Amino acid sequence: MSPNDSEILADRTFCDAMLPRVSRTFALCIRLLPQPLERCTLVAYLLCRVADTLEDSEHLPPEEKRRLLGAWSKCLEEEGPADPVAITGAFPTPATDEERLVREADRVWREFRRLPPDQRAAIRPWVQEMCSGMAEFAGAPRGAAGRSGRVESLATMADLDRYCYYVAGTVGHLLTELFRLHDRAASGERYGKLKSLATSFGRGLQLTNIIKDVSDDRRRGFSFVPRQLCELFGIRPEELQEQRYQDSARRIMLALIRKAKLHLNDALAYTTTLPRTQYGIRLFCLTALYFAVRTLRLAEKDEHLLDPEHKVKISRSQVRRTVLVARLVAPSNALVRAYFRNLAGEGWPAGGYSLAGVPA
Repeated sequence: MSPNDSEILADRTFCDAMLPRVSRTFALCIRLLPQPLERCTLVAYLLCRVADTLEDSEHLPPEEKRRLLGAWSKCLEEEGPADPVAITGAFPTPATDEERLVREADRVWREFRRLPPDQRAAIRPWVQEMCSGMAEFAGAPRGAAGRSGRVESLATMADLDRYCYYVAGTVGHLLTELFRLHDRAASGERYGKLKSLATSFGRGLQLTNIIKDVSDDRRRGFSFVPRQLCELFGIRPEELQEQRYQDSARRIMLALIRKAKLHLNDALAYTTTLPRTQYGIRLFCLTALYFAVRTLRLAEKDEHLLDPEHKVKISRSQVRRTVLVARLVAPSNALVRAYFRNLAGEGWPAGGYSLAGVPA
């Protein structure tokens, strides 16, 4: 084996090993995609995860986050830096798998450079837009606010929409571009509908994560529950977990859950728009969608959703059952919708957002 072949194998092995370490759910879903779509999606996800780790760090100051995100964006240019050395030094002694991913981001970067030009072109602008948006929301160091007693939070619902667009709506568009490359026979009309729903699909998944992780974020001194929404119900983000305000806090979370549900209705429309011939792509999207629906139903019923030490999580048996049923229903839109209704239960709102692919 030549030195070059050895490096390629080492880089690929690293990326394959890191994926389940930084996201078990995505690692499960990505295996459902056909090749070569699986490979480029894996690399694209890890590129996004590097950016997310930089933005989410409790230890990097805002100015450094913005600098690193800008540097990572430039690394993706065709004529960009020769290597991402500016990124790999962000965490000299990695304390988590996510920080190790950044420490060895050169491996992910080289895998990106080995992708075909059309796949790189489909991935690049959306990861760069993600980096730009994350830099805008870098804000104060996570954790500092918690120690001072004040919770740093998003200000408005519009800020929440913009944040979810940058961190997840962009991913919806990135995947849509990769899906189109894989299915070159897709009609322009079908592709246009997918594009119109991509932002909402991403927002639905991100809002679900925000809802289930609300206590984790609060422990780090940050809240993605907007101050505007809290004040609408007569409390502040700092009071969201206080026992005396539990009724108001519950209504706030139910409002966010309803918003996420409407976006997931668009995710259902997105998935049923995908051609039935693309079984693996439909299965990939369905699995993520059904996981989110299950998670929202758990959160909606969970009286301890806001408890500081509580974690909303679907069980392993539910995960296995969801994947199994998704495999069975994926070829049929009627069955896809029927299982969605089964998971959603009574009271799930009709309609959706169907937003255009730009920040609100």
